[in-house]
Amino acid sequence: MKDLLRAFRDFFVSLQLTVALLILSLVLVFVATLDQVNLGIWAVQEKYFRSFFVMWRLPGPGIPLPVFPGGYLIGGFLLINLLGAHIYRFQLAWRKTGIQLAHSGLILLLIGELLTGLLQRDNHMRLDQGETKSYSESFRHNELAILDTTDPKLDEVVAIPEDLVAEKGAIQHPKLPFQVHIKEYYPNAMLQMRNPSGTSAISPATAGIGPRLALIPLPITYKQDERNMPAAYVEIAGTEGTLGTWLVSPLLGAPQTLSYGGRTWELVLRFQRTYKPFAVTLLKFSHDKYPGTEIPRNFSSRVRVKSDGGKDDREVLIYMNNPLRYGGLTFYQAGFENNDRTTILQVVRNPGWLIPYIACVMMGLGLVIQFGITLAGFIRKRTAAPAA
Repeated sequence: MKDLLRAFRDFFVSLQLTVALLILSLVLVFVATLDQVNLGIWAVQEKYFRSFFVMWRLPGPGIPLPVFPGGYLIGGFLLINLLGAHIYRFQLAWRKTGIQLAHSGLILLLIGELLTGLLQRDNHMRLDQGETKSYSESFRHNELAILDTTDPKLDEVVAIPEDLVAEKGAIQHPKLPFQVHIKEYYPNAMLQMRNPSGTSAISPATAGIGPRLALIPLPITYKQDERNMPAAYVEIAGTEGTLGTWLVSPLLGAPQTLSYGGRTWELVLRFQRTYKPFAVTLLKFSHDKYPGTEIPRNFSSRVRVKSDGGKDDREVLIYMNNPLRYGGLTFYQAGFENNDRTTILQVVRNPGWLIPYIACVMMGLGLVIQFGITLAGFIRKRTAAPAA
């Protein structure tokens, strides 16, 4: 048993394992960089770096097979390797202070990347001048929202994630007096008005605007500057029977309305929302250019941030390299639309955003200390040589 434990320990603290993991990391980064042309940066991150294995699907049946270790697996083994080396190899001596500090910084950097992959959330907030919002929207995820709008002062919302919509089938929520049946789901689709001559395919929709529209399925896009626009046919069924089938898609924009049980409901497939305990109002967006040219010089958004309780109420100027940090979120100036009257703010939640900075300082300081200790020892030997 002791020999087995010793062999297990020697494997995880060995320099050969370190070199092998670094080589695997180089290969992973190289292949992921090439595949970014096909998948885009978001899909590449999920497939290669935020997974334990890189999966490949067999042609035909589509069965996924692991073909290469993913970022989580390589990073996890590298973290264990560094921790094991600290425990069993490095001596607690002042001469090794720099090395220990540098390796501790590297361990902290790996932990920070893990936390970022698990906890970071990227959304956006699109604001017209004078508009106020208390929520941000996802870049890539959508949701089927069913709103009870009977009370003019308060909307009660039931949000169904897109993953659940994609599974189709029946959905029953305790707050809904009816069942939601997902008849069809398309991860990317285009909508257009039906051909008046009647040559378009018959639409499954029987209510709302759906009967007047034709749905055209599109292949899933992975390009960085494009996004998928899903669509679905949703049937609402009460205790008396079906209430109709609606076509829903973010392309429709406005929600569709139905009445049931003496209440008014709205149905919409929209970008997934994350609500905040504060509101942001766009006071003014500025698009500065270099004099006499159309070359952009700066983009900035003057916003007002007001908490729900009224404790915070202040104005902030957001511009390039000067984000707003508030409520555990960071608001970056990302873009603009609508003739400089609409701003787009990137909203990032990353609890571990300080960890990479601390880790880099630790590694840099450790290298400087180790170099200083080595240099001091070399100078002492050179000084002692002539005297001897």
